[in-house]
Amino acid sequence: MTTQQTPPPAPTSVEPSLATVGLTKRYGGVTAVDGATVTFHHGKVNALIGPNGSGKTTFFNCVTGMNTPDSGTVSYRGKDISGKPPHRIARAGIGRSFQLCRTFPRMTVMENMLVAVRSTSLRRQLASARDPEELDRARGLLARVGIEHLENSEARDISYGQQKLLELAGVLMADPETIMLDEPAGGVNPALIDRIADLVRSLNEEGRTFIVVEHNMDLVMSLSDHVVVFDRGRPICEGTPEVVQNDPRVLEAYLGI
Repeated sequence: MTTQQTPPPAPTSVEPSLATVGLTKRYGGVTAVDGATVTFHHGKVNALIGPNGSGKTTFFNCVTGMNTPDSGTVSYRGKDISGKPPHRIARAGIGRSFQLCRTFPRMTVMENMLVAVRSTSLRRQLASARDPEELDRARGLLARVGIEHLENSEARDISYGQQKLLELAGVLMADPETIMLDEPAGGVNPALIDRIADLVRSLNEEGRTFIVVEHNMDLVMSLSDHVVVFDRGRPICEGTPEVVQNDPRVLEAYLGI
């Protein structure tokens, strides 16, 4: 009598979110991003790590239209977004923060929130009547990140960590499907780092994809599902946090051993 063997389960495919092929950006004789081909996973918390000067922020800038790549392609959810301007990238469903907070220092926290979703000039934005629905949405997001009590404070008068939270809340005003964070924990105290991590986890559970550039390895390894490691402008390793931590190429890139 023969027994029927159960076939092994088929490997599960990972749905891509953002992908690049051969992405390259040069500044004079320096190649900041060097033929980078990489895929980030939809619905996951992805991390992009690497030594200082490895091209991470330049990669972000090329993907989000802040810089124009010299060659290569960028696709989002299967659609080519190569070379599109930042407002077109945003409309495609991608929001981002910056390594150094980009807030308007002499505007209030609420005014910063409203600017994030209005495409007219600053003068017209400030002169126009405030839309009640926009105000309600902004207040809800400020409450979610924990700075609703600062609504009428000027951005220059709040702490750097609170500015980071304001920037994230402003990104959320546009309701992006994918959020790219450039060093969200940089210059932030441990309590606020924990709050940012909790926000990322909560938003990810609601279906948002994250791509995070970060130097805080404890945060990266505790937060991420998928990690891509850059060195000299290109990916050298990717996988789960456990896989990446034990890859000799990563040790060599970071420690030179």
